[in-house]
Amino acid sequence: MTSSYLAQSAYNPVRSAVKTERGTEHAAFERVTVQLSRADRPEASVAQRASALHENRRLWTLMAANVADSANALPQSLRAQIFYLAEFTLQHSRKALSGDASLTPLIDINTAVMRGLRGEAQAA
Repeated sequence: MTSSYLAQSAYNPVRSAVKTERGTEHAAFERVTVQLSRADRPEASVAQRASALHENRRLWTLMAANVADSANALPQSLRAQIFYLAEFTLQHSRKALSGDASLTPLIDINTAVMRGLRGEAQAA
């Protein structure tokens, strides 16, 4: 490598995006929501449905633990709302796994959370 190349590359703009906590959370919700959407198709197997529900439950269990932590800096009211959504998600997942409920509410909740993480206003 020549010194000219090294100098040029040192001043090139950084090409990798800086990951924020919000961005990481959004990516996790996006990945799980895509899985849920695929599992909601008529041709999806029971294994796909179970796997998507499992991943969604893992994500929401983590979210519940995070907002239950006294060191969490979010406002108490928002922490309570997130915890409620986690409880609903876990209960609804049990029903969806047994075939007694649709995946649509779980997809809708995750989509709303992603909008919030992007800073988008809630559609009225």
